[in-house]
Amino acid sequence: MSLRILAILNHKGGVGKTTTCFNLACIYAAQELRILVIDLDAQSHLSVSLGLKQADLSGIDDVFLEQADIVDYIQPVRPNLDLLPAGYRLGEVERLAAQGRRQALVLDTALQNIKHNYDLILIDCPPTSGLLNFNALFAATEVVIPVSSDFLALHGLSQLLRTLHSAQRFMHKPLKSWIVLTRFTTRRRLSNQVRDKLIKYFPQQLLATVIRENAPLAECPSFAKAIFEYSRRSNGAKDYADLADDILYQRVVG
Repeated sequence: MSLRILAILNHKGGVGKTTTCFNLACIYAAQELRILVIDLDAQSHLSVSLGLKQADLSGIDDVFLEQADIVDYIQPVRPNLDLLPAGYRLGEVERLAAQGRRQALVLDTALQNIKHNYDLILIDCPPTSGLLNFNALFAATEVVIPVSSDFLALHGLSQLLRTLHSAQRFMHKPLKSWIVLTRFTTRRRLSNQVRDKLIKYFPQQLLATVIRENAPLAECPSFAKAIFEYSRRSNGAKDYADLADDILYQRVVG
């Protein structure tokens, strides 16, 4: 398969970006695809979920701040799964935005020499609209947007899609955008109303599987386990396995 680079992106926090990136990466690796995950969020939640808990850990921060070689910071964390951690100085990177367009190309440039090593690269993006997210978009071939099942998430999605449209014009390249509905409660009327609106307005972008609200999904990162490792029979495990196929085969609603 040709390399796909997925930016897991939403400017709103608490919608399941890291949960989605973490579990998809582990599922694909278990399917013997060669996977790289990049923790582009200064909170380092993805790195911690994958078992890297050192407070002074360096990673992609040194690539931005010291022009370091990305190869020196990639760590194997599972069979077929490598991690590029955030690094404890990643929060300093936004100050580089004043240096212009070339700073938005740092990640894309750094990935050029290692792309051939992987089938999929997943980027866990921060809940901001700054330089780090522009780097993710320049490097990505596709964007996966987790949207939680509440009214304000719908409002934020409209703003985000407008931002993505503007970014594509600036970057002079197309980006496929996929929407995944997270934190879905089947019996909750608002969840179903949100899903109905997404089906109406984004039918060719809304991935077929919803991620149901599921306690084990919140618990498994503290054990450094993906949901299928922690609770194989849970709704979360089933939903993320189905979502992984949705993305691979581009299965959308309808």
